[in-house]
Amino acid sequence: MTDADLKPTPSDCDLPRIRAEFATFNDAIDYAARSEKGLNFHDMRGNLDRVYPYSEMRDDAIVMAYRLIAAGIKPEDRVALIAETGPDFAALFCACVYAGAWPVPLPLPTTFGGKDSYIDQLAVQLKSSDPKILIYPEEIAEMAIAAAEKQGCASESWQDFGTREAPECALPEVAPDDICYLQYSSGSTRFPTGVAVTHKALLHNLYGHAVSMQLGENDRCISWLPWYHDMGLVGCFLSLVANQFSADLLKPDAFARRPLAWLDMISRNPGNTCSYSPTFGYDICARRISSQSNVAERFDLSRWRIAGNGADMIRPDVMQSFVNAFADAGFKASAFTPSYGLAEAVLAVTVMPPGEGIRVELVEEERLSGTPRDISRPARYRAIVNCGKALPDMEVLISGEDGHARSDHQIGKVWCRGPSVMHSYFRNEEATEDCLVPGDEPGKGAWLDTGDMGYTADGYLFIVGRAKDMIIINGKNHWPQDIEWAVEQLPGFNHGDIAAFSVETEAGEEAPAVLVHCRVSDPVERVKLREQISDKVRSVTGMSCVVELVPPRTLPRTSSGKLSRAKAKKLYLSGEIVPLELAA
Repeated sequence: MTDADLKPTPSDCDLPRIRAEFATFNDAIDYAARSEKGLNFHDMRGNLDRVYPYSEMRDDAIVMAYRLIAAGIKPEDRVALIAETGPDFAALFCACVYAGAWPVPLPLPTTFGGKDSYIDQLAVQLKSSDPKILIYPEEIAEMAIAAAEKQGCASESWQDFGTREAPECALPEVAPDDICYLQYSSGSTRFPTGVAVTHKALLHNLYGHAVSMQLGENDRCISWLPWYHDMGLVGCFLSLVANQFSADLLKPDAFARRPLAWLDMISRNPGNTCSYSPTFGYDICARRISSQSNVAERFDLSRWRIAGNGADMIRPDVMQSFVNAFADAGFKASAFTPSYGLAEAVLAVTVMPPGEGIRVELVEEERLSGTPRDISRPARYRAIVNCGKALPDMEVLISGEDGHARSDHQIGKVWCRGPSVMHSYFRNEEATEDCLVPGDEPGKGAWLDTGDMGYTADGYLFIVGRAKDMIIINGKNHWPQDIEWAVEQLPGFNHGDIAAFSVETEAGEEAPAVLVHCRVSDPVERVKLREQISDKVRSVTGMSCVVELVPPRTLPRTSSGKLSRAKAKKLYLSGEIVPLELAA
């Protein structure tokens, strides 16, 4: 069947929209199935390939739930699912929920690591979640089986599992406080921590971000985000179901190969588009368009109502480059909708009110580093992005080292509290206690220490960086992204080409280290480049640093494509990242 023969599910229908106000996600699936809406899957070029109404998804899920139960899966058993964007995963996830089991979405292989690295990552996540079975797409059978055998759990392709007998049976009752699924963060590798998410927490978050983004008539989601990452899974799958929201979906690898197919799909949407991406997605698209391109002839981005930003630090310069590249195609800067969230709070904690766009504050380096102003040096500033206001019933607090709340514009740890905050880390009491801080108000629940640093101003949240990524040298704090962004300003570098962290020198002192993707082949020119980078870092930190030039595509990524500084440091110190040779 060709693209022209397929009719996508509508953005609106007669069934009244309910914004995720259900007792359980099971109820949300049942209600969505009464609508004409659904998921629309697109091929590598962005052409419509499969239309999957929620009614069909529910029917498939019920049958698959019978298969799970017949296979001996009981309530609270874990079922690991390789989260490929498609009907099979959608039906299987919902099937687990109907069966009372806990689906555990796990990543597909990426281009950022080898086969063995993927098998190891999968194996440690399987060990942590202890599933009864791993169900995977046939294309990755060899790697999935190898990972399952390492852990000693059963495994089967979803194509084979779909041929099992499915005798009808009674489905278990599910309550709001029951666990709905386990979510692993994109960086969960060596010490994975699966976030246990209840039905109540999930639906509260789905309701909160639907209200905050004012989801309504004529809205439609367009997405390429992976379904194993919280922003893709919750924001671009579970939210679609609970808020009866039709979507056009592109697989992440299709986006990686043809990023502009994402914008083509947005252009074809006759209604309002809601579409999210980390900063690097906007960056890739802006870089693919040359200044001579007539974007108005190819794209129509005038109906892009919510251009969400999240999942990593938001770069104002990258967002401006995107506006510059696509303004002629009708893109409005006011469509940008920054947000802040994490898997431990299901997804969103704060969302910028629609239409307010990206707002920044210039903050002195000394305020960020927590040191007195050195008046002998010119003042340096960083643009900190406003990440919006807290969701309904979500509280945000900036905590000092003493655990007391800080006032507006005072930097500290970001804590949040509300019905969306996680139940626990699965079978990891120590990690749970480390991040959940008991509250002193009856009925309010615990505070979640997010591990991020930031400040508030007039009800808005500003994120400065991850506390664990901070580089502390001679008692002064340096944010790695400040160093990375400074080096990126040099010619020839792209977003994600630099990783900064601290190392111990031969003299036993801490110094900043910078790993940089190098595309220069001449050893003499490499020496000049290293000196250039050293000068740039010295201008930011005021001290000498270790600069290592490494081959392109060397720096490790998480499964969602974000730079992993911790892993880069580990691989460098272990000798697994080998610097390029320079001229003597």
